[in-house]
Amino acid sequence: MFKLNRTEESKLTSWYFETDRTLLGLVLFLMLVAMLMAISSGSAMFVRTVNLAHSIQWYDFFLRMIPYYLIGVLTLFWVSMRDKKTVLTLAWLDLGVFFILLIGTVVFPHSMNNSHRWFVIPGLPHVMPSDLMKPGFVMITAWFIAKMREIYGDDMFNLKRTAFQVKTWSWVWYLVPLMLVLAIQFWHPDFGTMLLYVGTLGVMLVMAGLPAKWTLSLIGGGIGLLILGITFLPHVRNRTLDLFGPVDPRSQIGFALRAIRNGGLFGAGDKAYIVENLPMAESDFVLSGICENFGAIASCGLILVMGFVFWRLFHQSKYARDDFISNAIVGTAAMFGIQVCINLASTLRLMPAKGMTLPFVSHGGSSFVAYCLLFGMVLALIREDKWR
Repeated sequence: MFKLNRTEESKLTSWYFETDRTLLGLVLFLMLVAMLMAISSGSAMFVRTVNLAHSIQWYDFFLRMIPYYLIGVLTLFWVSMRDKKTVLTLAWLDLGVFFILLIGTVVFPHSMNNSHRWFVIPGLPHVMPSDLMKPGFVMITAWFIAKMREIYGDDMFNLKRTAFQVKTWSWVWYLVPLMLVLAIQFWHPDFGTMLLYVGTLGVMLVMAGLPAKWTLSLIGGGIGLLILGITFLPHVRNRTLDLFGPVDPRSQIGFALRAIRNGGLFGAGDKAYIVENLPMAESDFVLSGICENFGAIASCGLILVMGFVFWRLFHQSKYARDDFISNAIVGTAAMFGIQVCINLASTLRLMPAKGMTLPFVSHGGSSFVAYCLLFGMVLALIREDKWR
């Protein structure tokens, strides 16, 4: 059997032995689940649309995702072999390009499903800038926090010195663009993604030593955003009110919960028919499809794998020697963990329904490629911090 020897001096050999193979293996497993669900969801969509004029084939979802799978996997491996300097360069490019496209969603709005979150170029796949700029957001936020600590030390959260006085290194240079991003997301409306960004930033700041009074202020700001969303966004208000009422069995959440119950412990097999009536079973409610097809035990196993990814990231952050790398790993864990929790809680009716994908597993090219880039970056940083 072919086996790499550590004594061999090659870039591939060094990468193989130095990378976090446990984290990489978990990510690849989630990708395999995604491919399986693309086929399963496509089969359900085929049954759902078979009587329509433009029905799809059972393999259409899988074929549609193949280019994204190839781009994502190649991105994951290629980026994981880079150094910290290259990762930062890629982060700036990612953030810059998709920040411009995010502004483009305002200048050239294109409505899809009552939202303007997509940037559309005729003849090309639609892209979601808020999704694709997540890797750049996490990495540049980590870099900025590390730079502020390098300059100001423990006084980095003293706003009188680091924000109200506009200096070369000041919180204002970070917060003003962030407020613009959040405002655009609120306008789309894309309330869930806005909260995801705020939550990720909050975790990164707390882990960086944010004082208790500012932590409470941050929590208060999050509550304020929820109140704004309920007040000014009708769909947020309606979904919040629906959470406290009876479940409509013909609604998305009604079908989602019935599909979970129908799956039982081991899956319904050929009797998995409820998910065929569930819109967005391939993306927002992919857990319902997994539960009905493969059962609660398999679904809990998938959730445990995702929990282990989260734990592995935080474990690596504790031992990182570089402040920027530690912040970046924490940010990746926060972004991944919060998005997983939002998706699962929405499916299980523990919070108002929110259209957000399950990382790596749900159908959706922008989200898949973004997380491949993000995890490729964090794998590269872990490898460099451990072995350099």
